[in-house]
Amino acid sequence: MENPPVILWYRRDLRIGDHPALTAAIAAGRPVIPVFINDEVAQSLGAAPMFRLSLSLDKLGADLRAVGSQLVLRKGEALQVLRDLIAETGATAVHWSRLYDPASKARDTSVKAALKEDGIDVQSHAGHVLFEPWTVATKTGGFYRVFTPLWKNVRSETLPSCLPAPATIHPPKSWPASDALASWNMERPMNRGANVLRPHCCVGEAAARERLETFIDERVQDYRANRDLPSVDGTSRLSENLTYGEISPLRCWHAGWHALHDGKAEAEVFLKELVWREFAYHLVHHTSEITSRNWKPDWDHFPWNTDETPDVTAWKQGRTGIPFVDAAMREMYVTGTMHNRGRMIVASYLTKHLMTHWKIGMDWFADCLIDWDPASNAMGWQWSAGSGPDATPYFRVFNPVTQLEKFDKSHTYANRWIAEGQVSPPHRALSYFDAVPRQWGISPRDAYPAPVVDVADGRKRALEAYSNRDF
Repeated sequence: MENPPVILWYRRDLRIGDHPALTAAIAAGRPVIPVFINDEVAQSLGAAPMFRLSLSLDKLGADLRAVGSQLVLRKGEALQVLRDLIAETGATAVHWSRLYDPASKARDTSVKAALKEDGIDVQSHAGHVLFEPWTVATKTGGFYRVFTPLWKNVRSETLPSCLPAPATIHPPKSWPASDALASWNMERPMNRGANVLRPHCCVGEAAARERLETFIDERVQDYRANRDLPSVDGTSRLSENLTYGEISPLRCWHAGWHALHDGKAEAEVFLKELVWREFAYHLVHHTSEITSRNWKPDWDHFPWNTDETPDVTAWKQGRTGIPFVDAAMREMYVTGTMHNRGRMIVASYLTKHLMTHWKIGMDWFADCLIDWDPASNAMGWQWSAGSGPDATPYFRVFNPVTQLEKFDKSHTYANRWIAEGQVSPPHRALSYFDAVPRQWGISPRDAYPAPVVDVADGRKRALEAYSNRDF
């Protein structure tokens, strides 16, 4: 075929600007066929991430049409779909952005080897992280197991400028057939919760860039203090967009550095948060077991509960009787996200006060968060439980009652999400009852529950268990 096309395989890089794989595909001087495959990895997503992914795919399709292209949608096993597209279009090259979680790496390694055997030019590119995990090493040549030395290593690194978005993308003479996005019915697992969640989503590249600009202009200068206050809009909230690659970490990095050079000193804390995400991905790349088992093997025999006990059910439902825990869980059901301080509190409460295995919480978040990230979610849960790298000390048990008094003294956050006991509860608090499964049988007319575990008793039980272990 004269001037055969290039296939650009989209995954967690659903944008047009600052996209190395797209830039390389265009630079080949041939038609480009963007494709997203609803494959074995995508189909393993939980309800909320799958729903949110559908919104991102819809927006990416519109963005591609604006530059003379379109997004081809196919469902099936990744290698077979790519082979079918190659046969249909005569494509001789496939480009994609690298991913680092175990499932994606296994798939990509297999696909690359098979396509190369077929004589196809396969190229993978950077773009999902700031620093490729194999490019950052300790003085002895190993990977970083502690965050602070990693931060000190990369802090002064000079990174390239962001790549411009193409004005046009050269289309093929004829487009291969595409599934209709609606036919995938990706919001079905959310049931009625989809309509509650949808207004809280910030979807697409343009919205992500506006979110970043607003944060840098209006909030980054107070980031250090306000990021710990759940009632205040003090964070960037970019985790949602970074998850789907609607914005690159490189664009966020440069925005943070520009703010720092403009005299906004607390932008450095934001930069550290970006590198904390890097830390998670470096660890997942080098120690893939972090996503499925204890990173520290000496925790393997710790007597965590692994059953769906009534206390665990209460935790999942946001009905533990502990306002900070319940407010955070309810925020997740209504918005699909949770304030970072809340994430620490609910994770500590589950793994320490309820002595429940971190994997139960990790898997539940994977089903409920629209900003679910395979690396950050795994590291965050193991950090809270004490079994992970650079973890909070296992003997540190957050007191969710005093934490609420410290970071939400007026109970603004708690009242925003807990309807029971309020004469005129806010709309967001009532939305929780519209979002959760009907079979839970929960009503705003219910009394707020008593604590399932006394905070002091739960802490004592955890410390006794720790004292009987040889860490």
